Amino acid sequence: MIEVGALRALRSVAALGTLARAADELGFTASAVSQQIKRLERQVGLPVLAPAGRGVVLTPAGQAIVDAAPEVFQALERCAEAAQSVADGAPQGTLRLVAFSTGIRGLLAPTMPRLSKRCPDLRVEISEQDPDQALHSIDAGTADLALAHDADGLPVPLSPSLTRRLLHTDIGDVVMARTHRLAKLDRPLTSADLIGHRWVTSPPGTVCHQWFRRLFADVPEEPDVCHRVDDFSTQMSLVAGGEVLALIPRLARPPLREGLISHPLHRPPQREVHAVWRSSANASPAIQAVLAELEATAPPDAP
Repeated sequence: MIEVGALRALRSVAALGTLARAADELGFTASAVSQQIKRLERQVGLPVLAPAGRGVVLTPAGQAIVDAAPEVFQALERCAEAAQSVADGAPQGTLRLVAFSTGIRGLLAPTMPRLSKRCPDLRVEISEQDPDQALHSIDAGTADLALAHDADGLPVPLSPSLTRRLLHTDIGDVVMARTHRLAKLDRPLTSADLIGHRWVTSPPGTVCHQWFRRLFADVPEEPDVCHRVDDFSTQMSLVAGGEVLALIPRLARPPLREGLISHPLHRPPQREVHAVWRSSANASPAIQAVLAELEATAPPDAP
């Protein structure tokens, strides 16, 4: 009979392309993963991997096994959920949760104290992962619940075996010094208002930089970017000098220090934040408890 550990190892190697990357994801050595794959090949009597440059690819037999793996993992998960239901559905054990940095700051951190009081027998372990990596971790079974945001307004594609639920819509505001001349406006800012001012932005390639570029999509002039900084606390330190503005998502924004204000935009950039889990774990008391607390501890909508 095929061992579950060997099946999980093959699925991870197939997704990541090398034994070393699969080992990092699974928390084993590359040698241990290699041994699991060899054991699997002995069990099925066929090779499941073939060399390809510096990595490996699936053989037809390996592909057939990986294609069938989701049904196996879903069946095992249903067995675990059935066992948990015997204990009156009480959330317990360990829930592995993966989320992007600002989702941890703005959504998870405020939720954890209440969750701990409500579910004292549940241990939640949080790891920071970008959305693509987080969804892979859920699909591969190395995490149980993920928070993922959409990519530049486009929903992140999901495997058919996963379920998602909208938790929050994050919005960007312009942070500025109270002494800045835009601070005197008592209406949401337009793109035309923003031209002619200096900025500190997140680096190119980030979601927040895409947001920033979209602000000026219908304006012929290029924005005046003086600084490119990834850390939002550092951005706000530069804004405090009164010379630059910053576009900061509400989830990511540290508490505003004295002398700073947040000003809403006429057409603010936004992103949807979803919780994602394996559909086979729909009945999980732990997942449902975390979702309930996340929905109950919604961030304020005020700028």
